[in-house]
Amino acid sequence: MRTRFDGKSISGTVPAPGGERGILLGDGAFETILSLNGTPVWLAAHLDRLEAALSTLGMPVGRKHMEDEVRAVTGREPGVVRLSVLRGGSGRGLAGAGPEVPPAVLASFAPLPRGVFREPVRMAVSSVRRNEGSPSSRMKTLSYADNILASREAAAKGADEALMLNNAGRVASASIGNIFIVRGARLITPPGTEGVLGGITRRRVLEMASGLGLEAAEAPLSVGDLVSADAVFMTNSLRLASPVTELDGTALKCTDAAYRVFSRLCADIVSETGLDPRETLPRGQ
Repeated sequence: MRTRFDGKSISGTVPAPGGERGILLGDGAFETILSLNGTPVWLAAHLDRLEAALSTLGMPVGRKHMEDEVRAVTGREPGVVRLSVLRGGSGRGLAGAGPEVPPAVLASFAPLPRGVFREPVRMAVSSVRRNEGSPSSRMKTLSYADNILASREAAAKGADEALMLNNAGRVASASIGNIFIVRGARLITPPGTEGVLGGITRRRVLEMASGLGLEAAEAPLSVGDLVSADAVFMTNSLRLASPVTELDGTALKCTDAAYRVFSRLCADIVSETGLDPRETLPRGQ
């Protein structure tokens, strides 16, 4: 199936009757993928992470099937591909019963939002906690209520993004990305055991750190560590690297670290797509 809805191109297999567990229970997983010059950026890494999540959830889907759906909707214009896998019906009850219905695999494409790159981010600490003991904290599941509530809380405070702590009160992540700080020549991000999703961009940044003259480390962080850092930035697959300039109304230091990381990520993307993400910015940015 391929259709248009609200300006988006959508492709995929629609759930069969009774196969609505993904909708009713949030039983499934997804990936959000940057698309430039007709190429889904870091697609192999996104599919690797999605396959791992689906394996944990017990709903395997053929990799080629998922890749085909992504490529079916990918346009030449800069955009965003969302790939979602929803469990098919298996009777009532959380564990399910009866014959399994094949999962629904849906991909959609939408034009890249303006201002997605290099925009500074003002953060507010959220009262919504990341559960570091939950397997879902390490997967992009369809059950995104905590992230939505954290984001809405931040918006109500006049901030752009939420900083989410774990149950121990330590820094876990933003509602839509990973957190890094720079202190001297050290680049630090919380480890997965803190309730952190293993971000695709996060991994790229850790791998490229030495080439930027930075020593990468995964270590627990406190809110105070962010306030005292030389720089704080957020990463995800669409924004790449965004400087965090404010936390709960307190201005944060802002060296050029985020821009250096952003520039290196752009170079990485050029080698894959032939297009520099900065070329998609409106004139004057």
